[in-house]
Amino acid sequence: MIEKFFNLLTGEPLPNEMKSHEKYNIPFGLAIMTSDSVSSVAYASQEILFVLIPMIGALSYRWLGYISLMIIGLLFVLAASYIQIIKEFPQGGGAYVVTKQNIGILPGLVAGAALLIDYIMTVAVSASAGVSAIISAYQDLADYKVIIVVSLIIILCVLNLRGISESSRIFSVPTYLFIFSMLFMIIYGIIRYTIYGAPAPMLRVTLKMNGDLGILLILKAFSSGCTALTGLEAVSNSVPNFQEPSTKSATKVMIILTALILMIFGGTSLLARFYHAIPRDNLTVLSQIAYGVFGGKTFMYYVIQYSTAIILIMACNTAFTGFPMLMYIIGRDGYAPRQFTVRGKRLSFSAGIIFLATIACILIIAFNANTHSLIPLYSVGVFLSFVLAQTSMVIHWRKSKAKGWKKGIAVNGIGSIVTFITTCVIIKIKFFEGAWVVILLIPLIVSFMILIKSHYNYVAENLKVPSSELSKINLSTTYNHIVVVPIASINRATVNALKYARSISPDVIALNISTDKQAIERLENRWKKLDTDVSLICKYSSYRSIVGPLVATIGSIVKASSEDEKVTVIIPEFITHQLLGGLLHNHTGFVLRESLLKYNNVIIATYPYHFNMHPIKQFKFSRNI
Repeated sequence: MIEKFFNLLTGEPLPNEMKSHEKYNIPFGLAIMTSDSVSSVAYASQEILFVLIPMIGALSYRWLGYISLMIIGLLFVLAASYIQIIKEFPQGGGAYVVTKQNIGILPGLVAGAALLIDYIMTVAVSASAGVSAIISAYQDLADYKVIIVVSLIIILCVLNLRGISESSRIFSVPTYLFIFSMLFMIIYGIIRYTIYGAPAPMLRVTLKMNGDLGILLILKAFSSGCTALTGLEAVSNSVPNFQEPSTKSATKVMIILTALILMIFGGTSLLARFYHAIPRDNLTVLSQIAYGVFGGKTFMYYVIQYSTAIILIMACNTAFTGFPMLMYIIGRDGYAPRQFTVRGKRLSFSAGIIFLATIACILIIAFNANTHSLIPLYSVGVFLSFVLAQTSMVIHWRKSKAKGWKKGIAVNGIGSIVTFITTCVIIKIKFFEGAWVVILLIPLIVSFMILIKSHYNYVAENLKVPSSELSKINLSTTYNHIVVVPIASINRATVNALKYARSISPDVIALNISTDKQAIERLENRWKKLDTDVSLICKYSSYRSIVGPLVATIGSIVKASSEDEKVTVIIPEFITHQLLGGLLHNHTGFVLRESLLKYNNVIIATYPYHFNMHPIKQFKFSRNI
């Protein structure tokens, strides 16, 4: 029943042979990979104005243009650098793989940890910003923001569990709707402004200068606007997810993505300057621009609001694509739990998808889904990975001396310098606004990755059987078995378990621990009626504990056994094949199994007893009930 429900929710299982079909072509890949970067324009200009307007008032709109040009220049540098990474490292993993191979494993883990944080923040920030766009049009929903955001992330998680090809088809429509509606608004808005000039702003506020324009203010605004560049690395991280030739497909997507960011971010910043949008917590800059361009809350205003909300929510999907792939690559190297390397029934990396959704929901609840509060945690991780990736590529070109290596060093060298300066600015400006959390988290995550690797190495070393020893191993070794069967009463399940135990060894002990002396007496009387040589040991537990005394008694049997003896514990367990069966029964057996694992010389087996009759069908109604 549960399996059928999950199949309905996430789809029927797919065979391994369908793996090649579960990849992106260019249109679908563009829809998935552009959603994060393109949607960042919905709040990048807003974040710049959040910094400038309280200090320099109306002068903010002029400097919005200058700062936007600085960010666009950085965009070109990063795009050129990541195209190099796609071509040279087509196996995916982006900054993690590049840094690990060229600088070392520790810097590689730092890049990986930074990217993982960036993906988590992408989900939290994008989903929160998407719901903010909805609330801008429907203010009454503000009190339910957190619930709406968490619900949307859960829906996205389920859709991604359905697999790559299905999720890409679902998410492509809103992505392209946003792109075309934004381009239309930008072109129409510029034409309207050129002909008619700026209309009355949505908010009638007098802007005053309350401070001085200085380099620190400009850098702070620049660091806030750099959120427009988050998501660029997603294409290089997920090259294996593209259809063959994957390198060419990923390169084309990166070029188109860069052009779209240029047009949409640049155009939005220009319109914000023309129409004098003023950021508010529940009224976004983009909402005000659409209001000014289309002359009020018209049909196109709502198209922009709905498409913005949807694309911001869809932007999470970039992370739902990149995060599981990166966790797979890190897990394959042994620095993340191996559960992240296993494909689910729909050929997606289900563990990564579920883990990402869970952490993002926790963040949203902790920060009350406030985009402005979450963004300081956002840029540090991604720009740190930018720096490491660009620096690693410079080392790569110097080592390989491949064709075009001098050009590659120039491109990536400029990229490393520019991103390093930008990262330093972001850390300095955003440190006390919350960036310190990311700076603290990265070494903690790296330490945890190293601990996981050490554990796997330790386990592998202890389990390893050298080839030279294989010929010396004798599999025909025999042991004397002492079989212990824990029983609560004499019933069909325990009787069958005892029969099975007696077929293994003549040395069988039935062990009963009870908190009721009368129950022990009844069991002993019934036992006498059995025709058996199996020993019965009954013990009274005066402290109302069952598992503890059971484990202690079995432990004493283990200690008394010789080296050529094995103690086998057979736990009777009845299976009802009903949903309530798993909830109402067999918990003692589970706890007992886990508790006995600490003994070296104990083998634990479960003897299942199946019966299929539903309890309601067996129930006899009576007037005496």
